[in-house]
Amino acid sequence: MSNVDAMQDHWWWRPGWRVGRHYYACHFDMGRHPELVRLVGRYQEAIAGFAGLDLIPHRWLHLTTQGVGFMDDLTAESVDGLVRTVGKRLAEVPAPVVTFHRPTVRGEAIYLLATPAEPVTEVRTAVRAAIGEAFGEDRVERAVEGASGFRPHVSIAYSNREQPAAPIAEALDRVVTEPVTVTLDQIELLEYHRDERMYEWTSARPLTIGR
Repeated sequence: MSNVDAMQDHWWWRPGWRVGRHYYACHFDMGRHPELVRLVGRYQEAIAGFAGLDLIPHRWLHLTTQGVGFMDDLTAESVDGLVRTVGKRLAEVPAPVVTFHRPTVRGEAIYLLATPAEPVTEVRTAVRAAIGEAFGEDRVERAVEGASGFRPHVSIAYSNREQPAAPIAEALDRVVTEPVTVTLDQIELLEYHRDERMYEWTSARPLTIGR
């Protein structure tokens, strides 16, 4: 399915980003789920011939959830405190059980939506509350779509140029797959960069969801 007529380059530099600068975020490391990795692999095989797409290696698959801040703006002690606060909050939240199936072609990426969205949104709300408690409400990063517009998803490829969306969507539509359901029993505090036209993390601190 495509929601756009054309795709554009994903790799423009967002405010604050530059080569060598690392960022903290609480995201789900989806490479931990082999059944999802296999589903992603099926779709990536179908679009491997499109030079305008950067396929995401399985080790870097993630469900974007909540940004925290740039590494050089935060002390190690404050991050340790945040980890403790997030851990306490997440102990009270059920582990989401979500399903992935058909991909969506968007302006800058191709992704698989997680359904239902509400359990993942509850995790995100807990993480945002923990950031507010640890750093102050003014430090809670406001995502572009806003807290109410969160659509949990796992990207499988990023666009690296302007290109028509229809041929990509048609290639994906020809793939025959079954839906995959996974339990998201932990989220990770990632320290990552985007120096090589990919989101790559150098550390991942797991945080258990639920008791």
